This record gives sequence, structure tokens and C-alpha cells, in this order.
Amino acid sequence: MSFDRSAALWLHAEPLILASKSKGRRAALEQIGAPFLVHPAEIDERTVEAEVVAAGGDADAVAARLARDKAKIVSLGRPGALVLGADQVASCEGRRFGKPHTVAAAGEQLRFLSGRTHRLHSAVAITRDGVLLFETVAHADLTMRAFSDHFLAAYLDIVAEEATTSAGAYQIEGLGVHLFERIVGDHWTIIGLPLLPVLEALRREGAFLS
Repeated sequence: MSFDRSAALWLHAEPLILASKSKGRRAALEQIGAPFLVHPAEIDERTVEAEVVAAGGDADAVAARLARDKAKIVSLGRPGALVLGADQVASCEGRRFGKPHTVAAAGEQLRFLSGRTHRLHSAVAITRDGVLLFETVAHADLTMRAFSDHFLAAYLDIVAEEATTSAGAYQIEGLGVHLFERIVGDHWTIIGLPLLPVLEALRREGAFLS
């Protein structure tokens, strides 16, 4: 749990629950002065994604469904608490990317994205007792520079398994910044938790001092 003096802005009786193990999302919540607990949701993301795609859903729909399901599942076991679920999907030229399964797969993904612009679809959902209170999807467009195979090999050797923990196969807040030449979008959307709409939703729920 995270507490500091800025937690005086938090009015809810219970800490916020983050239904994600993402380091970036946890760091984002540490900025906003809310006491929170980390309780990752256990869902079969590939099965959920397949269901959404089979129904004609796009990248936004996949990310939104995953965020919603994570928040709902965790909130059923945390009575009265506000639960924040989030997920992120990357898309580029008709292709959709989730978290790569292996470092080798991350390398293939980054090789494809080199010299191209891709979009991050960052979804968030807030629930209480399994009831959806708020959801949204925010976007960021990122252009990777055309990097060499030598650079890519060195980069993957350094970041190793970290490359498999995000939809884009990079962490922009770390060495992943070396991959880019242009970024359009806010930092929080890029790391997978669009904070400004989340804060507004929490204020509407009376969780934050307004």
C-alpha cells in the first residue's frame, strides 16, 4: 500500500485497488495521492481478445473489454472498494499487438515497428462491487526511428524479459525512449493509465476532494 501526506485529498473509506501488476501504472498512481493496493486480475487475455475480435471488435474494443473484465473480477472480491482495471493494445497498419510471449517475439515486433508510426490504445475501467462506474479509451501515436539490427540486439540484451511486459514491447519511461523519434500523446496514456479522465471519474464518485 502507498500512503503519503497528499493522501489527505483521498476521501473514500477504502484504498483504491489497482487490478494490474504494471510497474508503470503503479508509478502513475503514486503521483495522485491516493492510498492504493495492487491486486492483479487473473484472466485469460488471449481468450477474451479472441472473443472480441470474433464479434468484430477493433483494438479499442479489445483493450476496453480487458480493462473492464479485470476491474469487475477483482471488485467482486473487494466489497465496497473502488477498483481500477486497465489494459493496452498497440496497432499499426492493420495489425494489432498485445504483450509478446517471448523476447524473440518482442524483437520481431520491434523490427516491424521500426520506422513506422503505431497507435497505443489505453483503456481504463472503474468498478465497485462488480458494477461498472466508468470506462474510457485514450490514444497516443508514436513513431519509431529506423534503428539498426545491431541496436535492436543490444537493446533486447539489456531489457530482456521486460520487453514482454507491455503491448508495444518497450517501456517509454526507461530505455525504450531510445526507440523513438516522435510522440503525440500524453505520458500517462503511453504508460497505460490515462490519469486525467481517471481523476475526473474518481472525483465524481466522491473519492477525491474536488
